[in-house]
Amino acid sequence: MTEDKTRGFGLQWQMLVGFIVGLAAGLVANATSGDAAWVDFLTTYVTGPIGQIFLRLLFMLVIPLLFSALVVGIAEMGDIRSLKRVGLKTLFFTVLVSGIAVVLALFFTNLIQPGAGVDQVLARELLANAREGAGAILSSQAEKPQGVNAVLAIIPNNVVAAAADNDILAVMFFALIFGIGLLVTQSKAANALQSAIEGIFHVAMTLISVIIRFAPIAIACFMFNLAAVFGWDLLLRLGAYVAVVLLALGAHMFVVYPVLLKLIGKVSPTWFFRQSQEAMVMAFSTASSNATLPTALRVAETKLNLPSRVARFVLTIGATANQNGTAIFEGVTVLFLAQFFGVELTLAQQALVLLMCILGGIGTAGVPAGSLPVVALILGMIGVPPEGIGLVLGVDRFLDMCRTTLNVTGDLTLATIVSRGEPDEGERVDSIPAAPPQPA
Repeated sequence: MTEDKTRGFGLQWQMLVGFIVGLAAGLVANATSGDAAWVDFLTTYVTGPIGQIFLRLLFMLVIPLLFSALVVGIAEMGDIRSLKRVGLKTLFFTVLVSGIAVVLALFFTNLIQPGAGVDQVLARELLANAREGAGAILSSQAEKPQGVNAVLAIIPNNVVAAAADNDILAVMFFALIFGIGLLVTQSKAANALQSAIEGIFHVAMTLISVIIRFAPIAIACFMFNLAAVFGWDLLLRLGAYVAVVLLALGAHMFVVYPVLLKLIGKVSPTWFFRQSQEAMVMAFSTASSNATLPTALRVAETKLNLPSRVARFVLTIGATANQNGTAIFEGVTVLFLAQFFGVELTLAQQALVLLMCILGGIGTAGVPAGSLPVVALILGMIGVPPEGIGLVLGVDRFLDMCRTTLNVTGDLTLATIVSRGEPDEGERVDSIPAAPPQPA
C-alpha cells in the first residue's frame, strides 16, 4: 500500500479536507474572536509550531533528495549526448514558457491597471507604514551578491558550507558536475558509488513518504493560521492586484499548459491535471517548490509514468529554475507598484522588467516568499521605492500558495514535454518505470 492510498481515501483528498477544515475554522475564529488572546495563543504555540515542524522535516531531507535525484538522473542518461539533448530541451522550454508567463503578467497588468488612480499623498503614507514590514526583506537583499558575484556564487568553493547555508543553486551545480563525472567514469567503484547515491534517494523518498502522511494535519494548521490572522480583509483591500495576479496565473495554468501538453507532450490535459492533483494540493498548502519536490517526483514516476531519469533531472532542476508562477507574480507586482506610486515605465523599462522577471523566475529560491527580494531588486532598478513591497506582504502568503501551485504544475508539464521521445531503459515514455519502494 502506498502513502496516497489509505483505506480507500486518497492522500490528496485528505489534504483537501485538512485545507477546508483549517480555512473554515480560521475564518470563524477571525470573524468571531478577532484579536482574542486564545487565537493568538493557538496560532503561536499550537498550529504554528505544528506547521513549522512539518516543513522543517521536509526541508531537512530536501538537500539529500535533491542531490541524489539529480546525480542519479544524470548518471542514468547513459551518455553525454543524451544528457545534452535532455538538458537543452529543458533549458529551451524553461526560457520559452517563463517568457510567455511574464508577457501574460505585463499584458494583464497594463490592461487592467490595478494600481492606477491612487492618491499620491495616501500612497506616501502607506509607504511609510510599509517600511517596517519590508525592512527584513530589503536587508537580506542587500547582503546577497550582485552582478558578476551573483553568477560566481552559483559555483561553490565549499559544497558542505553551501548545503549548510541552504544554497540550493550551489548544491545543484555541484550535483550537476558530480553527476556528469559519474556518467563519464567507467569503473566498478563508480558504479558502486552510483548505487549508493541511488540508495540515498530511495531512503530519502521512504522517509518523506512517512512524513507526508501528516500533511493533512499540517495543512489544516497552515490554513487556520492564515485565515485566523488575516481573514479576507487584506484580500478585499488589495482586490484588484490580487485579481490580476490570479487572472494571469489562471491563464497560464488553463491555457498555456494545456496547449503545450496537447501539442508537444501528446497527453490529455484533463488526464494530466487529474494525475497531478496531489502535487498541486501539496504545493498550494506548503507554498514551497522544494517541499513539494518529493511528492512531484513520485507523481511523475508513478502517476504520469515518465522515465525516472528524465523526471529526476527535470524536476530537481525545475524546483529552482522553472518557476513560471513566480515570474508572473514578480511582473504583476512590479508594474502594480509602479502604477501605485505614479511611476511611468517606458517600453524599454518594461522590457527590462520582462528580462529580470524571467531571470528572477529561474533563480528564485523555491521556499515561501523567496521571490520578494527579487521584486525589491527590480523595483530599485526602475525607480520605484523598494519599500513598496511592504504593501503586498499581507496578501503574499495567499499569492505565494497560488504561484507555487503553478510552479509545480509547470515543472510536471516540463517533465512531460521533455520526456516525449526519451526512452527509459530501452522503453518509451508511455512505459511505467519502477517506483522507489514505499512503506506498507
